[in-house]
Amino acid sequence: MRLLFIGDILGRSGRAIIAGELPKLRARWRLDFVCINGENAAGGFGITEGICNDLIEAGADCVTLGNHSFDQREALVFIERQHRLLRPVNYPPGTPGRGATVVQTAAGANVFVMNLMGRIFMDALDDPFAAAERELAGAPMGVACDAAIIDMHAEASSEKQAIAHFLDGRVSLVVGTHTHVPTADHQILPQGTAYMTDVGMTGDYDSIIGMDKEEPIRRFLTKVPGSRFEPANGAATLCGIAVETNGKGLAVKVAPVRLGGRLAQAEPEFWG
Repeated sequence: MRLLFIGDILGRSGRAIIAGELPKLRARWRLDFVCINGENAAGGFGITEGICNDLIEAGADCVTLGNHSFDQREALVFIERQHRLLRPVNYPPGTPGRGATVVQTAAGANVFVMNLMGRIFMDALDDPFAAAERELAGAPMGVACDAAIIDMHAEASSEKQAIAHFLDGRVSLVVGTHTHVPTADHQILPQGTAYMTDVGMTGDYDSIIGMDKEEPIRRFLTKVPGSRFEPANGAATLCGIAVETNGKGLAVKVAPVRLGGRLAQAEPEFWG
């Protein structure tokens, strides 16, 4: 299968490049499945139902979230009826929505997607390792699904690496989100799981992690709260990771994706 995971959509510019480029990428690369992290899609803070539907209409098969899952209060309601939208699975019991799902592709294959959130320098949620073990026990690759994608939304690189090695050989891809800066460590782990510590954001990189520069700089200089952070709305870079799997669902090829905007461009050469 050909899998594409796209990193944190940031505001209007991130949404615009998805709407413009994702339909073409699905056709050109003959993608089987696309997953997008959308937790910053609504002005940098959360997601709305309309935006979620727009991402799915553009070609996303599943949308994951993170620590900003419920910044838009309407998400508390519509997440219950949108089974392709996931919040971290290790939120406490009773939290609206779901953290894992199986989505069927157009060709009839089943893809398991799970959203996890780290606990280092983040809100203290339930143990992501135990949560991952529990969910995977109910949907093992090769039995309940043909491929499995894990979005590890976390601050600490060590925690992302640890969850990846913990799940190595049991899922197709573990990809880190949250820090909005793409790392250069895309690889296939020893047991066949593709991994990248952070896929980066899809937004304007003439910014401070996606936000207009002036207010963050002012806060660093003065240590005084001021106006609300606002997304930078220049030309966006679409950042992602491309993975090709074998018949067992394990990764055989992996490459970074960076299209448009200010960053050096990168495409998966193995897809032509």
